[in-house]
This record gives sequence, structure tokens and C-alpha cells, in this order.
Amino acid sequence: MRWRRNTLPAVLAATLSVLPSGRRNGYSHGGPTAVTEDSLSGAGGTAPAPDRPEPPSTSRPGEQGAHTAAGRPDTGSDRGEPRQRLRAWAELLRVSALFSVPGDALAGAAAVGRRPGRGTALAIGASLCLYEAGMALNDWADRDEDAVDRPHRPIPSGRISPAAALGAAGVLTAAGLALAARAGRPALTVATGLAATVWAYDLHLKHTKAGPAAMAAARSLDLLLGATATATGVRAPGGTSAPDNVASVAHRGLPACLPALPAALVLGAHTYGVTAVSRHETQGGSTGTPLAVLATTTALAAAVLRESWGRAPGRSGTARAEADAGPVARRLDTGPLGKVTDPVRLLAVTLTGAYLRTAGPPLLHAALNPSPPLTQRAVGGGIRAMIPLQAALAARAGAPVTALAVMGLVPLARSLARKVSLT
Repeated sequence: MRWRRNTLPAVLAATLSVLPSGRRNGYSHGGPTAVTEDSLSGAGGTAPAPDRPEPPSTSRPGEQGAHTAAGRPDTGSDRGEPRQRLRAWAELLRVSALFSVPGDALAGAAAVGRRPGRGTALAIGASLCLYEAGMALNDWADRDEDAVDRPHRPIPSGRISPAAALGAAGVLTAAGLALAARAGRPALTVATGLAATVWAYDLHLKHTKAGPAAMAAARSLDLLLGATATATGVRAPGGTSAPDNVASVAHRGLPACLPALPAALVLGAHTYGVTAVSRHETQGGSTGTPLAVLATTTALAAAVLRESWGRAPGRSGTARAEADAGPVARRLDTGPLGKVTDPVRLLAVTLTGAYLRTAGPPLLHAALNPSPPLTQRAVGGGIRAMIPLQAALAARAGAPVTALAVMGLVPLARSLARKVSLT
């Protein structure tokens, strides 16, 4: 019995010594035969995360759970790949911010006194394409910086390759210019300037002091694109369908969008403030910038309300309305809210209040606590606030139906923002 007690451990040790090194019970513990499929950072990313434990294997002893008996990858884990790729592209293009784009063209159409038409639809399509091109190009240009500050973004996480993002930016830019060309040469000229501004911002100006100004110019040009495409795409006086560059408006060219310049400047000023705040969204630490932008937002709201009230060129009824106004209405018209008895003016006041309500509180919170999460929330609030601002500009121009149509985009933007981040 004593001999068996001393001999049994030695026999077991000799048996274990003949097994391949690094493998016990079918699991690798190092050496050249170790399993190399680690957990990946992000959804479908390529960067290894050694600090995360490997999920428990569901395979039988002696089998590698990540592979089938034939040595091929297990395709069962790839069933959600199309959905993941779709979500990755949605994050890259920031589709939740798309609803802030159509209002540019609609506000531009209202500013030149025209109803939305074929030219407006083409301008909206061109704006959407150029906006998404800028989003893809932005992440391509910032891929090294995002690898440090935002490793979860689609490119640094490996869900989308840099070449695919750059290619998408090029294709979307070409599509936007093609749609603008269908609206006429003046619209194509404005769209070309818009595309050049977007590419210059993403590739160079973003990291300079001229970055906010370039982004503001892009938004202003987007509104002017809608104004130009709408004004140069009207029907000929005889009622027949006119070509894109009809003679009755082609000689005016770009001056046709000049009535929309004040609205474009207001939207550009708001964009300037949002861009200035966004420069601190990854690191935080800025108190003065959110406060300054909050003051600018208040000033822009006052400018929308105090701007000389009247119908844009081409809208009838202004003279009759002024003649029918009583003494009390004339006295109220001298106040900062203008004709408070006018339903359209009341709509403009309401929409301006919605603009302040959307952009103001997040900016104040970011000023009181300039942390990255609150700063990012202020940027998101500024992007969402563009919709009520566009609607207020349309209502101020005497287009209440267009204003209400723009505000109809708010629920859609809010719903999508819960799924895809705005920043």
C-alpha cells in the first residue's frame, strides 16, 4: 500500500508529460497552437481587447469553438452582419442629423417668395448628398484622432474601412452636384461652392481658426442653394413648363437668391456657434464658449422677431393688410414682436421660442459644467435647434405652411436621435 501511494503520483506525472505542451482538456494556454480569436473592441471591430475575458466555449472538449470540424469559420455568428454594417454606416453618416437639412432649402424658397417646387426638391436632394459626403469625409480625415478619442467610431473600430468612407464621400459629392445641375446653372454654381467649402473644411480648415466660419458658410450656402434652385426653376409667364435656365430668370442668375441672404446669415451665425462648441466636445473644459454661444442664440432669436415684417417679393396681400390694420395694431407693430394680432406672426414667435427652448438649456448646462458629455449634448441641441430656426425663418417670410412642414421633421429627428448619436 505504501508503494502504491508513492508510485501513483509519479505515474500520473509521467502520463501528463507526454501530452502536447500548451493544451489541457482541448483548450489552448499559449504557444503556437493558441487560439487567436479574441474579443473585439466595438461591434465587429478589429482592435483586440486583451483585457476582456474570452466568452466560455460551447464546444466539446478537443474542439475549437470558433471553427467547425472542417476548419471553416462558423457562419452562425455572422447572421447579424448586414444589420451591423447598416448601423455602422448610419453612425458614420450621422443619419439622425439628416432632418436638419431639408429645412435649409425650404426656408430659402420661402425667403424668395416662392412655393416649394421641382427646383426645391432637387436642392433638397443635393443638400442631403453633400451633407452626407461631408460626414463621411469628416470621419475619414479624423480617423487617427478618433482612434484615440473615439475608438468606438466606425472607422477606428474597423467596421468601415477608410477607403470605403472616402469613396462614399466622393460618390455622394458627385451625386449632389448632379442633382443641383438639374435645377439649373445658378444652382450648380452655388452647389459647387458648397461642395468646395465642405471638402476644405474637413481636410484642412476644421483644425484652424477659420473652421467655424467655413461651417457657417456651408450652411448659408445650403439655404441659398434652395433659394436659387426655387427662383430659377419657376414656370414661364405663359404657363408652359420652362427649362432649367429659362430666359425670364436666367439673366438674373445668382441675384435671384439675394432676398434670402438675411435668412442665410442668421442660419450661418447659429452654425458658427454650434461649430465653436463642438471643438471642445471630446475634451470639454470650455465655459466661455457655451456662454458666448448662448448669448448669440438669444440675439439671433431677437433678430428673427425684430426683423422688418413683411411678405417676401412675389407675395400679395401686404398692402391690403397694412391698410386694414387698426390704430391698436399699428401701435403693437412698433413693439419687438411686431403684429401680435397676425396669426403668422404668432406662429413665428412660437417657433422662435421653440428654437430657444431647444438650444438654450444644453448650452447653459455645458457652461456650468463643461464636461465632454454635457458639451456633446449642447452640440446635439444646437443641431436639433436648426429645425425650429428654419421653421421660424419660413414663418417670418410669410410661409406658414412651409414652416409647419419643417416642424413636422422634429418628431422624426428626435426618434432617430435615440438610436444614432448626432455627434
